[in-house]
Amino acid sequence: MLDFSSLLLAAALSGTCLSITMLAIWFTAPRARFVLTVACGILVLVAHVVAFWRYTKDPDPWLCQAVLALLTLGFLVICLSAMQYLGFSDYRRAVVPTLAAMAACAIVTYLGFDGIGFQITYASVTVLLAAIGTMFWTKGDHDRRILLVVSFLSGACGASFALCCVVLVAKGQWVLGGAPDNWAERLNSVVAVACMTGLGALTLSLHHLQAQIELKAETMTDPLTGLMNRRALSELYGDRSFGPFMAIAMFDLDHFKMTNDVFGHPAGDQVLCRFAAVIKKYGKTGVDAFRLGGEEFALVMTRITPEKAHDLASRLGVAFGTEVVPTPRGPLRSSVSGGMGFGSATGRPLDEVLAQADAALYAAKRAGRNRVIAEVSADQPDAGPALKTA
Repeated sequence: MLDFSSLLLAAALSGTCLSITMLAIWFTAPRARFVLTVACGILVLVAHVVAFWRYTKDPDPWLCQAVLALLTLGFLVICLSAMQYLGFSDYRRAVVPTLAAMAACAIVTYLGFDGIGFQITYASVTVLLAAIGTMFWTKGDHDRRILLVVSFLSGACGASFALCCVVLVAKGQWVLGGAPDNWAERLNSVVAVACMTGLGALTLSLHHLQAQIELKAETMTDPLTGLMNRRALSELYGDRSFGPFMAIAMFDLDHFKMTNDVFGHPAGDQVLCRFAAVIKKYGKTGVDAFRLGGEEFALVMTRITPEKAHDLASRLGVAFGTEVVPTPRGPLRSSVSGGMGFGSATGRPLDEVLAQADAALYAAKRAGRNRVIAEVSADQPDAGPALKTA
């Protein structure tokens, strides 16, 4: 027969080692706050295991209260870490019901119905673990195989706690007077140790995945405007063939060097950010915006006709012309020139469409700036004249 005390000791040691490992990772990567939250939750569970071991030796009513509170609190913190990692912000959905269950448990345990207190706690933990598994499976956007394992381990651990609750209810054990000790409790100890160890290892894997995603996002994002950069353009569209309902608009802020020379580079940065804000405001599904460098921007549009693409680019130029940047030398208004490049029925590579858009952009500058020119190929649907000027 398994030694119950040994199982509890294994759970405590396993949890302590996991917490130390996660705290070390958090110290090296403070931005991974969910790792710190997981470590804190596991430490609370370690405190529960130690208190539960002590309760098996000395069944004090107040110690029983601490045992049950620590168990629920530990899994609540782990549930919050999952919400933190997945981007859920409404923590009250987990905190309020759990605190209500903890209060109900404390009341019935204080009245002497410690068996009911254990049942409420086991049911609460089951719900929290089920919520963790469900959130990862429905909201996660990483490798589905990892998320499936997370969901399975959470579900298995939750099922073991549910089984403990069912056994107590089936036996009608409303009053225990000590720690519950039955086959479900022993099975739960084994399953909980295995599942928490596995979840700890998967937490490290998820941290690694998140770090990779953040690093990739940083390398593909312009830090000033928040738009994607030239590298992102190559990554997303370098191998794409641009069909007849795809277009690229290239923009260049007019007289930007003069803006920097007269008003200063901080004012120039504000102008760049204002134009990026206009792009974001008028952007829609199927439109990706990029800052190519300096004062050059690009807009890739999909599932759109040439006429509508040109209209969207023109509206961006008009909207940007109304923007005013306050400076010590007075209000600053700027304008932008744009050129359009289009795909074709046979497909065109990115470089070719960019070259067409660039040529149209320079045509707009030669025509007096502050306009968008679209050069439409003969094989475009509803092709108009060779040049369209906004």
